[in-house]
Order: sequence, then structure tokens, then C-alpha cells
Amino acid sequence: MSSNKPSNVNKRTIENILQSITSVKRQVPKSGFVLLLILYILATVTLNRVTHSGGEIMLGSYPFALRSAAGIFSSLANLCVILLVVLYRKVGFITGLVIIIGQIPMMLFQIIMLHNYDAIPGVFTNGLTIIAIVIININHNRVDRFQKEVLEQAVTDRLTGLPNRFAGREYFAGLVKVREKFVYVATDINNFKSINDTMGYETGNKVLKEIANRWRDLADNGNLGTFNLVAHISGDEFGFSIQEYNSEEDVLRTINRFREELERRVTIDDCDYYVNASFGYAEFPTDAEDLETLISGASLALHDAKRRGILGDPVRYTKELVQNEKSLETERKIRSALTDDTIFFHLQPQYDINHKLRGFEALARMKDADGNYIPPMEFIPVAERSGLVDQIDMAVFKRAAEFLQNAGKTAEPDFTISVNISVKHLLKNSFIDDVKGILETYDVAAEHIEIEITESIMIDSVERALGRIEEVRKLGIMVAIDDFGTGYSSLSYLNSFPANLLKIDKSFIDVMNQAESNKKYVASIISIGHVLGLEVISEGVESEDQLETLKEIGCDYIQGFIWGRPVPPEEAAKLIAQQEEA
Repeated sequence: MSSNKPSNVNKRTIENILQSITSVKRQVPKSGFVLLLILYILATVTLNRVTHSGGEIMLGSYPFALRSAAGIFSSLANLCVILLVVLYRKVGFITGLVIIIGQIPMMLFQIIMLHNYDAIPGVFTNGLTIIAIVIININHNRVDRFQKEVLEQAVTDRLTGLPNRFAGREYFAGLVKVREKFVYVATDINNFKSINDTMGYETGNKVLKEIANRWRDLADNGNLGTFNLVAHISGDEFGFSIQEYNSEEDVLRTINRFREELERRVTIDDCDYYVNASFGYAEFPTDAEDLETLISGASLALHDAKRRGILGDPVRYTKELVQNEKSLETERKIRSALTDDTIFFHLQPQYDINHKLRGFEALARMKDADGNYIPPMEFIPVAERSGLVDQIDMAVFKRAAEFLQNAGKTAEPDFTISVNISVKHLLKNSFIDDVKGILETYDVAAEHIEIEITESIMIDSVERALGRIEEVRKLGIMVAIDDFGTGYSSLSYLNSFPANLLKIDKSFIDVMNQAESNKKYVASIISIGHVLGLEVISEGVESEDQLETLKEIGCDYIQGFIWGRPVPPEEAAKLIAQQEEA
């Protein structure tokens, strides 16, 4: 809390702040006012001198009386007065009026007492100038009143009378600008739509007015111990600030007072309504360094509060909420893609050590509704947590079978498509029937299919896992142990594991040439695989030195950017055709 800020702030302070938002700032320099006055004085003095002068000046061969220039300086003086009114409005009008009216008695004195009838045109000129500046001033007042009404409507919500979204943001932005600590609270009324649907929008509007009146009175009465501005954002959404608090307890106490005021019975047209709301909040500058992030954080906390239930406590923004919200959004995108059948796949080539095409690994890919690519490392973990990964597995499996049905016809007899299968999916009772159904639908030979499973299958029921893998093998499908070396396998399990292939994880390949011990570790995995009668493929091979080392230590197959990145099925089909031609 700022030390120089008074502790007693009331409704008047808010009104003054909102008034500053609506005020029209005119960028006219004060020096211009002084300059116009000086010009007026100079023009008037010159006017008096030339009026009483009998002199002449020659313009070419013609004499010109100085008194003839009086009209020029009179017009210039009156122009200065008119500009004062136009540019400086009320102050200019009063100043100009005083100047012009002040001249009239002197002119009348000259006409009546001194019989100087040359002053008569000046009286009429000044009178017309007075009429002109009065008309300009009346027009200014009219425009100002209209502007004020328009601007008040721009910052005031017409339904509730509270500051609207724009006014609220301007006020909160002002707090951010002066770096004052405050809390922004986002709230909306739970199930408010049911009131509109059952009782009509007129009743719903009356309920919103009552809520707004209660919260405004609560904020203005000064009994909360904090200073608050309540704004109506839209519909059943409100936002308010909390200032001059000392602790988190003060913040929660203030929010709960707003909640208690809301939850008191609302009686509209002899009908009682009981409403409640959810609250999310974020603190500046602790939780956010700018207004947009602050409001977004409070809104995110509000969404989390609504998920927790209508009787839940107010929720404060944390960075974890962003991750949770992102996961939920990704889950929604996955469900939408599965419903619309838009999960697709790319194929990454696998080669033997002599650069002959062995086959491809089918890799799941996804885009959102706007066509934006979603990385697998983002949607696969979410799919696993939400139980959707088996549906993604089968979507890719179907597309892999369709690819085999078409492009795979021209491939070598030992051509293989590898498909990743999650452990949970593999152990489902329906898995074998699902696989059989796809093989029959697309009329592809099981010998061309290889499923990849991770070592983590060993931490479940070992007997059940080995039994299911044996069922897969009986179908004619090959089995690969994916990411070998990172899991939980023991040699005793591996010895009885009915697999065909070991896949060495990329993390080992990355560091393989950094130390002799790393190289020996990869060599030992390859040796173990060969001893157990398994072929070995290394993932993530990206450089020539890695390739040379793997050749040296006897690796069977290579997969990685050095020989091929994941490509769309059309490109993979071309690769098969090129291999056959070679």
C-alpha cells in the first residue's frame, strides 16, 4: 500500500477517477492565450493611433490615408477575441466578453460627449462580435453537453449503472501504471441462464440490477476495510478491485463479504431467488506484471473455481492453472479430432545398416479446428491421462492398414509398418478383437504389422502382459520393445518376452560418442538383443559419427533424421517406389 495515499477513500474518489476518464483533454498551449491577448492589445493600440492620425503614405503614385487602415486593425482585434472563444472556450468567452463590453462605454463617450462620430462603426462591429462569440459559446456548451452524455454512456453500464468494462479497465490500468498493489477479482453468477430461460430476460435484468446495487452499496459504505471498485463486465460477469489490504486474509474476507451480500434472498415481483457466484482472483504485481495477464489470470482462476463446484472457495491464480487449462483445452481438441475423424499420421522410414528400406513407423499427428499443428509431445501425454490414447492408437492403426492396402502392395515381402500401442490399450479385453477387425476390413497381412510397446508393461501383471503379447504374436503380428533401456525390464523377463525387435532410445544415441563408457553401454544393449535372438534398431540417429559407431558395434537398423524425417503417406509411397526401382 502506498504510504502517501489517504486511508479514507469513498465513492467520490471513484467518481472523480471516472470523470477523469470522460474528460476531453484539449491540447491547446496556454502560451497561445497570452499571445492572442498581446496581439489584441497591439491591434487596439495601433487602431487608436491610426484613427487619430492625419498622415498619409504613398502607395506607388497614390496617396493613402492612415485612417483608412483602421478597419484592418479593428478586424484583427475582433479576430483575436473570436479565436480566444474558439480555442479556450469558457475562459476565452469570459475574457473576450469583458474586453468587448469594456470598450463600448468609451466609444459611447466619444460619440456623445466628444461628437466623434467615427466611433459609430466600432460600436456596431463590437456588437456583432459579441453576438458572434455568444453564438459560438452557446454552440460549444451544446456540444460539450452532448459529448459528456455520450462519454458517460461510454463508461457507464446502462443496465446496472456501474462502471462498464471500458471504465473498469481504464481504472485498473491506472493502478498498474502507478505500480500500486491491488487484487483483481473476476466473478460471474452461477446458472444465471436458468433465470433468463424460466422467468424471462426482464426478470433476469432486474436480478442483475439488484446484485449491482448491493455490491455498489457494499463497496461505497466503507465498512469492508478495503477500497473497491465494482464494474459490470458483461451479462452475468462482474469484476472488482481490492485495494488497501494487508494480507491474503483481508482479500478473502472482502470477497466473502461480496459473496454473502449476493447470496441474500432476492425478491423480484413477489418471487424469491437465491443466487450464488464463483470467484477467481489475481494480485498485481505478484501474479502478473501487466493488466492483460492479470485479468486473464483471474479469469483462469474463475474457471477453475467453477469446475470445483458452486460452493467452492475463491481460487487464486497460479502457474499450475495455466498448465491445467492448457491440458483441458488440448483434451477438448483431441475429443473433437476423434469425433471428426481428423487424427492423421506421418511415416518415418526405417533402414537396415546398408540403407535398404525396412519399413516405416506410423506417428500420430493432429491439428486443431483452425488447422494449427499440435505437437505429439503436447497431445499424447494428455491423451494418456484422459484415457483417449487407445482411440488415437486405433485411428493411426486404421490409417496404417489403409496405407498397406494401397502403397504397400508394391513393397518387399518383409516390408513393415510399426504402430505404437499404449500398455493400457494392449491389456484391454477388446484389443485383440479390435486388431482382427482392422486386418479383416483392410485385407492386409498381419506379417506386415509390428506393434511397439514400452518396457513399462512389466510393472503391471507380468503373466497377463506376456499372455497378451503371445496372442498378438499368434496373429502373425511382430512385436518391438520401444525405448529400451529407460524402463523396468530385467533380463529374466526379457528372456521370456516374445518380441522380435529392440528399439534403443534416442537419449542413449545422443550421448553415445561423448564417452567410451556410453559407447560400450549401447554396444552391450545390441549384444543382449542378439543373444536373445532379437534384432536391434537405434532411434534418433542424426549424424555421420553416430551412424559409423552403430555400424561398428553391429546395430541392425537405423531410424532418424540422417536418413529420413517423418513424411506424409504420399511421400512415403514415393519412397517405396524409388526403393523398388533401385
